[in-house]
Amino acid sequence: MKMPILSICIATYNRAKFIGETLENIIPQLTDAVEIVIVDGASTDNTQKVVHDYIQRSARIRYVLLPANGGVDHDYNQVVELAQGEYCWLLTDDDLLKPDAISTVLTEIPKGYSLIVVNAQVMNKDLSKVLQDKLIPIDANERYDGSKLEQLFQRVIPYISFIGCVVINRALWMQREKTQYFGTEFIHVGVIFQTPLPTPALIIAEPYSSIRYGNAQWTSRAFEIWMFKWPKLLYSLTSISEKTRQKHQMTNPLRLMKIIVYRALGAYSLKEYQKWFMPKGSFLSWKFVAWIIAILPVSFVNLVVLSLLKMIKKQPLFIYDLENSENNYKNS
Repeated sequence: MKMPILSICIATYNRAKFIGETLENIIPQLTDAVEIVIVDGASTDNTQKVVHDYIQRSARIRYVLLPANGGVDHDYNQVVELAQGEYCWLLTDDDLLKPDAISTVLTEIPKGYSLIVVNAQVMNKDLSKVLQDKLIPIDANERYDGSKLEQLFQRVIPYISFIGCVVINRALWMQREKTQYFGTEFIHVGVIFQTPLPTPALIIAEPYSSIRYGNAQWTSRAFEIWMFKWPKLLYSLTSISEKTRQKHQMTNPLRLMKIIVYRALGAYSLKEYQKWFMPKGSFLSWKFVAWIIAILPVSFVNLVVLSLLKMIKKQPLFIYDLENSENNYKNS
């Protein structure tokens, strides 16, 4: 079998309901230059059976079932280590690619980019409605020299929080520090932005993948991730100037608004308050405000926030979240 140029790298866990559709979507695009590598973090559903059914259809699929779930960061690192391609597309286990997505990436790979960021459209959970045409709002491809890491950071943060947009040179990934980003939920961000890239990065403007919005397995932990883990990760990226990092850190007013929105979504309650604001070290004023928000009725806060967002016509995805908050958080 010919050694692949591109490895589609998927880390999965208990996604039998979705991974079959993802593989069904990708297989027609496979060539001798492409493989699919799947690392399963010890699924307890029938993910293994679903994947094996597709392995019977394509010899370009490799599947490894881990003895234990190491978390999303560990498992994505594992799948890259197992990959044989020169480049790795860190694809999610529930999203879809447009028919010419892989061929487009294969066309760009010979140009020697360290990183290719593939734009995406955002859809609802069952892919019946487009919520956002482009994750990254650009009309033409953009190229960034490896030394322009700060400019790249400013362009793609926070869009690159979606791991499925990342196609990275495997050798570069293997050379860089990874373990310090285990547990952050965004290992790829740490790998990319820890030091300048040795060769240019490319952002492809055309949205070649479709994201199932609100279907992440950590949706129920969204408050912890976006209020604490994401800001902490960005703060650790010292290759980016403190001024630029601060632009993406939450000031106190923004933190307050975020807490209110998460209460409206049902993702913040007394449980989160006790975990994140009760410990000693939190300012008394913050504890009091956070407690008040935690006990306000979700339905009331939801109505107020939804009305305000619609009035100012901003944050359409937040509006979708608020209108579907019961499904997003109670059923995740």
